[in-house]
Amino acid sequence: MPFFVANDGTELFYKDWGTGRPVVFLHGWPLNADMWDYQMVPLVRAGLRTVAYDRRGFGRSDQPGEPFTYDTLADDLAALLEELDLSEVTLVGFSMGGGEVARYLSRHGTGRIARVMLVASVVPYLLKSADNPDGVDRAVFDDMVEGLEKDRPGFLAAFARTFYGVGLIHPSLSTEFLHWSGNLALQASALSTIDCVRLFSETDFRPDLAAFTVPTAIIHGSGDKTVPIDLTGRKAAAAVPGATFIAYDGAPHGLFYTERARLTADLLDFIDP
Repeated sequence: MPFFVANDGTELFYKDWGTGRPVVFLHGWPLNADMWDYQMVPLVRAGLRTVAYDRRGFGRSDQPGEPFTYDTLADDLAALLEELDLSEVTLVGFSMGGGEVARYLSRHGTGRIARVMLVASVVPYLLKSADNPDGVDRAVFDDMVEGLEKDRPGFLAAFARTFYGVGLIHPSLSTEFLHWSGNLALQASALSTIDCVRLFSETDFRPDLAAFTVPTAIIHGSGDKTVPIDLTGRKAAAAVPGATFIAYDGAPHGLFYTERARLTADLLDFIDP
């Protein structure tokens, strides 16, 4: 399996399929690069090069014991782009991965980047605070951490039902798919899974929005109960000049699967308008 080495020596797994213009995918919490299979396969068949990697602490990548920040994660992305010498890249960040896109742009610039897409992203800021009064109460994330520390498999299984809108929007989602998704989540280290709840909820990406100077598309489900659209997608779209904003009516958080055909079509249209 291919790995690249981050600045601090951490080895990160990646997959690199196809040829042509590169599309680099950043996965969400608590999954890994395999969540993007439903986009990567059709994009390869459309003549594009697709790259996805497991964030440090997740999937097949190393599991460092020390805390990390979005600066570290942005530097990991930079190391991958340099290792593969990619240019004219389309960056696609889902959920927590949208934060990596934002921090990469503000920290490393747009020299290698042609366009970016945020999908159900946590950008610009989730946590309720004095200057973000409509954000999510810290108690919500405290409860997530408590659930993970008490019974991580049980918590993640219940979390997935909200994540994919099971029983509401997509009652027929297969048990086998939910098991597969849960297995991806359980490949991550317990420490990284827990620490990243704090990381994606407490990081303020509002200062990073000024770095979005390339064509930007923002896609979010209006039925997202995990990362509410009004706190994130709509605010990010309003803050990025010229951004294309697409709301998927009623769609849940995990729209890379539940709305996979539409998301893939919108991504292809964004790359080739």
